Amino acid sequence: MDTEGTALFHRTMPFTERLGIEVLEHSAELVRTRVGWDESLCTLGGSRHGAVLHGGLLMALADATGAVCAFHNLPAGAHGTTTLDSATRFLRGVHEGHVLASSRPLHTGRTVIVVETELHDAGGLLVAKVSQTQAVLRQG
Repeated sequence: MDTEGTALFHRTMPFTERLGIEVLEHSAELVRTRVGWDESLCTLGGSRHGAVLHGGLLMALADATGAVCAFHNLPAGAHGTTTLDSATRFLRGVHEGHVLASSRPLHTGRTVIVVETELHDAGGLLVAKVSQTQAVLRQG
């Protein structure tokens, strides 16, 4: 775990601490985070295998990870980003272990940054794929 990166995540997005999100690495090319399975983060309905991590948690993990990837790719003179659009495709539920999020930039422009995030379970299976568009924020 990257303790400095995790502390930065928690300072700039306090809800990530409440969710238990940890940063594994962060750079302009790749941001990787992880959240552990916990019953308090699950939904109980609809699964013959028991409780699964809530989809909203997975979306929050992807959004936060993608936002940091976009931040690492800000053009000169910009001070931040905000999510304009996010599309999530769920492929399977997570019943145990953890979820690993990996975000990579697809487009880094002057006004928008597009990021793709893949979520994998502890066994390496693809759980969801998320693409998001982040607006570049400038002073004034």
